[in-house]
Amino acid sequence: MKPLTHDEARTIMREEIFRIAPDADVDALPADAPFREVLELDSLDFLNLVEVLTERTGVRIDEEDYDFLRTLSGSADFLVARTADRAAAQ
Repeated sequence: MKPLTHDEARTIMREEIFRIAPDADVDALPADAPFREVLELDSLDFLNLVEVLTERTGVRIDEEDYDFLRTLSGSADFLVARTADRAAAQ
């Protein structure tokens, strides 16, 4: 699988957050806002997000990585870096 671009990673994040929280106004969410707090996602919602991100991107997300998933921009940076690392290792 090829590395994600930042635009692709942001799109994936927005789509999956919307799937988990369909009432959320994801398009109005600032890239640097702590989306869990802003959208009031509980722990189960967040774990569901981690699971679907892993399935969709093939990126393993461990508990120690959760801090990288606080904002849309941080999440995109994390996914881009991890998919690039994975592509380089192949």
